[in-house]
Amino acid sequence: MTIMSEAPVTGGPYRQPIVASAIELTVRSGWSSVTMSKLAEIVGVSRQTVYNELGSKTQLAEAMISHELARFLSVVRDAFERHPEDLVEAIHDAVRGVLELADDNLLLRAIVSATHGADTELLPLLTVRAGSLLSEATVMLRGRVRAYGPPLDAAQLDVAIDVVVRTVLSHIMQPSDTPARTADALAWMASRVLGATTTRSLRHLSEN
Repeated sequence: MTIMSEAPVTGGPYRQPIVASAIELTVRSGWSSVTMSKLAEIVGVSRQTVYNELGSKTQLAEAMISHELARFLSVVRDAFERHPEDLVEAIHDAVRGVLELADDNLLLRAIVSATHGADTELLPLLTVRAGSLLSEATVMLRGRVRAYGPPLDAAQLDVAIDVVVRTVLSHIMQPSDTPARTADALAWMASRVLGATTTRSLRHLSEN
C-alpha cells in the first residue's frame, strides 16, 4: 500500500522528509497527532526549521495534499506518453492508473473515510485543493488531447474534458466499481464523445 511517492517537493533540504514524515504519521496515528515538535524529532532538526520549511500546520496539510495530488497528474502524463497514436488507449490507461493509485493511497483513503485516525479537518483542504487539481488536469489534458486531432472545436473539447475529469474525480472520492471496469467504461464513453476511432471493447464490463 502506498503512503508516499517519489514526486518532487519544492523548498529547502528538509521539506521533503518533513512532508514524508507528516504523511506517515497522519496515516499511522491521525492528523491530530502531528505536531511541529514531533516532526522535528522524527526528522532530526529543530522545531524552528520545521516552521521555516512549512510555516503553519495548515500549510503543512496543504503541502501533504498537494504532494499526493501531483502524483495523479504524473500518472496521466505517463499514460499519454505511452500511447502517442491512440487517444482512447491513453485515456483508458490514465483513468485506470489514477483509480488504482487512489485505491492504493493510504493518506487519501484516511482523509476520505476518516479512518486510520484521520481528522475531518483535512477533508476541507482536500476539497479546496481538488479545485486546483481540476484546473490543472483540464489544462494539461486540453493540450494532450488536441495533439490527437479530435473533430471538436475548442469549446466542445473543453466540455468533453471537463466531464471526463469530473467523473474520474467522483470515482476517486466514491468508487462504484473496479478501476479496470471503470476505465473501460470511461474510455468507451470518451471515444464516442471525442469522435476517436478505437478497437477497444468493454472487455471488463462483459465479465460476470
